[in-house]
Amino acid sequence: MTLEIALTFLIIATIVVLFALEIFTMDKIAFCTIGFLVFFGLITPEEAISGFSNTAVITILCLMIIAVALEQNGVISWMAHGLKKFRNWPVLLMVPAFMFITGTISAFISSTAVVIVFIKIVTELSDKYDISKSKLLMPISFASILGGSCTLMGTSTNLIVNSIYTERLGKEFMFFEFSWFGAIFLLVSIVLISFLAPLLPKDSKDKLREQYNVDSYITTLELAPNSSLIGKRLEDSFLGASGISVLKLFRSGFDSPLNMNRITLQKGDRLMLSCTLDHLLRIKSDSEVIISHSEAAKNVYGQYEFKEKELADKPIKDREVQTVLVEMMMLPGARFLGKSLNELKNMMMHDAIPLAIKKRKNLRHFKERVSPDTLEFTRLKVGDRVLLDIDPDKIKDFDLSDNVAILQQYEAPEISESPKRNMTLLILLGVILLAATGILSILTSTLLGAVALLLLNHVTLESVYKKINWQILFLLAGMIPLGIAMHNTGADDWLSDKLLIFMQGRPSMFSIGTLFFATMLLSAVISNNATAIIMTPIAISVATGMDLEVKPFILAVMFASNFSFFTPVGYQTNSLIYSMGIYKFKHFAMIGGIISIVLLILGTLLLNSML
Repeated sequence: MTLEIALTFLIIATIVVLFALEIFTMDKIAFCTIGFLVFFGLITPEEAISGFSNTAVITILCLMIIAVALEQNGVISWMAHGLKKFRNWPVLLMVPAFMFITGTISAFISSTAVVIVFIKIVTELSDKYDISKSKLLMPISFASILGGSCTLMGTSTNLIVNSIYTERLGKEFMFFEFSWFGAIFLLVSIVLISFLAPLLPKDSKDKLREQYNVDSYITTLELAPNSSLIGKRLEDSFLGASGISVLKLFRSGFDSPLNMNRITLQKGDRLMLSCTLDHLLRIKSDSEVIISHSEAAKNVYGQYEFKEKELADKPIKDREVQTVLVEMMMLPGARFLGKSLNELKNMMMHDAIPLAIKKRKNLRHFKERVSPDTLEFTRLKVGDRVLLDIDPDKIKDFDLSDNVAILQQYEAPEISESPKRNMTLLILLGVILLAATGILSILTSTLLGAVALLLLNHVTLESVYKKINWQILFLLAGMIPLGIAMHNTGADDWLSDKLLIFMQGRPSMFSIGTLFFATMLLSAVISNNATAIIMTPIAISVATGMDLEVKPFILAVMFASNFSFFTPVGYQTNSLIYSMGIYKFKHFAMIGGIISIVLLILGTLLLNSML
């Protein structure tokens, strides 16, 4: 082993650990990887930036633009609208129906976009018809992964593997070349998961107050005309005491600062605050302030009546509207990502008041962590949830513009005929037809599709900039040079030589199964795209060294990279449903583990039949 090879493997090992522990974001890790590879001379500067012009990356960008248009113009919602007809079906029939529809749509549309829409639909069905979310969301996520494995455009992983295949051997996969494999995997998994669904947990009935440890009441008060608090800073008054948190200051022409305690109170000020019942009773009896509105926090479905209205000293004409507590989950591209709770309070949030942050679970933290408003430096990441106090009429505003999912019952708009929706769907079908028939390459067809949508104003660049998952693009652009470094240093050949020694004298089925298993394990702890970039060159070298057909080995990496089922961190759709707090790690290990074992055996048998 040369020094360059050892250094390459050291960088790979470091990347795997950082990905698994989520110490930094994926895109930051990938971008830093470029710098280290250039610094140590493992790649040239030109090779370092080659990922940004890679055909797979540009194709994925175009597909993301198309996905944004499909979501905004209601195509995905229209496709999924019929799912409400299954609300009276038993779970044993509902699960396969949802999975089949999800898998079919995900074969042609971004699986993440599909799952985001389905999360909203399933949440609405759960709230209105008492259908168990926990019995549906994991099967839906798994089906989106399996469906995406059916076509070349189904997942970014497929495109990355195909790109490496083309660069190394000058060949490429046809659009539907491996679709029958993917269809078999999908159908077998649908049957298996349908019977395993009873093992999934029941929906939690905990109130949001209990989940977030919110023991306080939300109240609005105003200073008495002759109050001695006028001219004092909040922190110098009893309103700055522990257990009282000022959420918002209502003053003409005034924006609430991040540090509310340092503001000086003025005549006519009105404040919205969160406090315990003891503090609320004290405020009621204090002559310095007048309670203008007081209400107990409500749970996510708004099922509980306000309990403290009798504490109001007197009614006022300008009474605040009644509000509900809801959860807002951060999706890729959300404009609130990277913000702290205090910063959220100073942002335009459709008059919603953020109360607490719940950090999502990961490999370092198996339990959700609640961040109260005293933790100023806790930053929001994808999958984190924020507890909001909000006017119910404003809930839909978030869904439309902010790239977040509101986990709250609301009436979905009726699906109506739309010229934009129909034209967007027609453009998608055109992209698929041109790529599938070979008239145009998948890059050219998706590029033309994205251009057509932009020219027809069916999607705007402004919405594209907001909604595209730039993290994935930077991840790919940063990891592609790592594959180049493996080739430049001979690390892929060195590792394949060691694998060939291990596989010597064993049947080809063993070799494919070993590669499938190793790829699946790696994909469980790091990004599926990163796994594909690392493992595809190794698969090519192993197949070449054994003098066997390369395609089965490449397909083993492609499918295994996608089939990240037994942990929630390898695939973004799994991370999204895991972050909702419904499932525990053990549910992925149990259900996903069984699915993974079955697909490992089935995939090995099917791919070996190609030799």
